[in-house]
Amino acid sequence: MTEHKKIPSPDDEAKESSLLERASGAFGFDPFKPAPVPHRLAEDKMKRAKVRRRAEEKTEAPAPPADEAGSAPQASAVPPPVESGPVESGPVESGGEARQAGVPATLPPSQLTIERQVGAVALQGKRFAVDRELLRDQGLIVPDGAVNALVEEFRIVKRRLLESASQAGTARSRRVLICSPHPGEGKTFCASNLAIALAAERDSEVLLIDADFAKPSILSTFGLPKGPGFMDCLANDGIAPEDLVIGTDIPGLWVLPAGNQTNSDSEYLASRRTAEVLDRLSMGAPHRILIFDSPPALAASPAAELAKHVGQAVLVARADSTAQSALEDAVELLSACPDVKLMLNDAHFSPSGRKFGTYYGYGE
Repeated sequence: MTEHKKIPSPDDEAKESSLLERASGAFGFDPFKPAPVPHRLAEDKMKRAKVRRRAEEKTEAPAPPADEAGSAPQASAVPPPVESGPVESGPVESGGEARQAGVPATLPPSQLTIERQVGAVALQGKRFAVDRELLRDQGLIVPDGAVNALVEEFRIVKRRLLESASQAGTARSRRVLICSPHPGEGKTFCASNLAIALAAERDSEVLLIDADFAKPSILSTFGLPKGPGFMDCLANDGIAPEDLVIGTDIPGLWVLPAGNQTNSDSEYLASRRTAEVLDRLSMGAPHRILIFDSPPALAASPAAELAKHVGQAVLVARADSTAQSALEDAVELLSACPDVKLMLNDAHFSPSGRKFGTYYGYGE
């Protein structure tokens, strides 16, 4: 016999169901159930670079064979054809490398410097003694002599040149052209003193090149013997320039004579041989400075040709003598050089009243 207390009554069922469930059962709300929500939503498709294919490489894919029932089997998903063209590199991931292997980023031409990796050419010419008395008679700096106002002046000049060369860090920046608008303004005087001052640097080697082919004067200034030089190796591809360099007993100072005279000095300087010779003398030697004593810019053309191969140019002007128009014309002729500096020579008046050497007791 069944116990009545175990039979569920309608009132008990109503108590266990919710109000919405009873209303759905009474009025038939089942067709209005919400649409099923997928467990995971589909992700957005990633944007990918497109690569174009050449027309001749495009081929039509063969149609798949039909099955026995006469219907073609369902084709697998094939990615769309990739279009070619310049590919942009994607974002950089945590590894530090670009996700897309494309063309590397380029630098502006002004920030891009490419030099050939070559070994330094050693200067091993025969050494000759420099007459110190001859230097003193010409008013030049005497190595190992007393520090005077002239030494201090050229110390300031060389520091500016070394700083500019260090900032650029190229072989061309270590080539310095000493020039003047007209003859008699002191370019050889300044080139010789600057070479002696630079040779005093502990980490520098100086090559003084006589590029005034019409009127060479470097050998006579230092009392060195005559011999072949710069023009000879320009005219003959078989001559190595380091074989023509003359050594001096001044530590760190070497001299390359002008060489034999010719009527085609400007044409030789404009040839490819000039770049080859200068690269051989300067590239691969970061502590070697090349100083050129060139002809006056307004009197001969070699100065303008040499300006194309140097990174710095010093334009010497004589105080109370050189006109402003001459300086402007000379600067224009030397415009191939990226850095042209002005040096005032034979100045006896200073607006600031400065006098180098007197404060520390140096001799005048």
